[in-house]
Amino acid sequence: MSSPLTDAVRSLRHAGLDAVREFVNRTYFSVRPATPDPDPVLDADWDLLVVLDACRADLFADVVGAGDYNFPATGTAISPGSTSKEWLSAVFGSADDDALAEVAYVTGNPYSTKMLDLSRFGHVDEVWRTGWDDDRGTIPPRPITNAAIEAGRERDTDRMVVHYMQPHFPSIVDDDDDGIALDDWGTQPMSVWEELRFGQRTEADVWESYRKNLEAVLADVELLLSNVDAERAVITADHGNAVGEHHIYGHPGGVGIPALREVPWSVTSATDGGSHDPADDATSIESNDEGDDSTVEDRLESLGYRT
Repeated sequence: MSSPLTDAVRSLRHAGLDAVREFVNRTYFSVRPATPDPDPVLDADWDLLVVLDACRADLFADVVGAGDYNFPATGTAISPGSTSKEWLSAVFGSADDDALAEVAYVTGNPYSTKMLDLSRFGHVDEVWRTGWDDDRGTIPPRPITNAAIEAGRERDTDRMVVHYMQPHFPSIVDDDDDGIALDDWGTQPMSVWEELRFGQRTEADVWESYRKNLEAVLADVELLLSNVDAERAVITADHGNAVGEHHIYGHPGGVGIPALREVPWSVTSATDGGSHDPADDATSIESNDEGDDSTVEDRLESLGYRT
């Protein structure tokens, strides 16, 4: 797996001293967190928790504030991690067995199978195993929405966590933003964040792609909220993304800067109006590949994780 050191060494071939400067900043901010203590997640008051992967609080506020959504743009929280692995471990890893037994977990994030004891949950649907889109290099929102609606209607758990992969790159909107795969020489090409860091994309271009990716998943969040019942629903994120703050790009682990730790905490409600039947949804992707260990690694790699 990757580490700040291996990532910095790999980056030397692209940027030399720029990569060293980023490594120094990552190390400094991992030792001296720049954020306050994290807010509770599992112990917070909610019946439905919608997790947007890698969504900054300011991006969420901007998009929701400018759009016509049925949930507020305001509200933030401090995440317990700057990566999905850290968030999953902090939120679920040491949780009480009885508490997890009342949680249905519907997820598009492949780290679920590597980081969690899934037998502790009341219900689990790893939708990334059956709803993955190889052409896009990620899992789009709709298979997750459909699985969550089915779980909400059919499963007898008190709470549900729905973990979408967007707005995490690769983008499902931009045709030129494919998932990352090994090239002909057996090495990974640059990620979106490396392209930004080394001047191959502009910040405005990356931010616009990031924004569109969030807009795409929020359309499905609205569909979900009108087809499940939850007296108190919260929309949040596992972590954010850095776009050059302190010379950091993306979301390296163990970093405490606000760009990575400040996430949305939008409180709303959900009512099942019965407007959507997952069984009739022709847009949902169903794959016969259940995903063995090599498939898990391939899908994490496609998302930009060094495996």
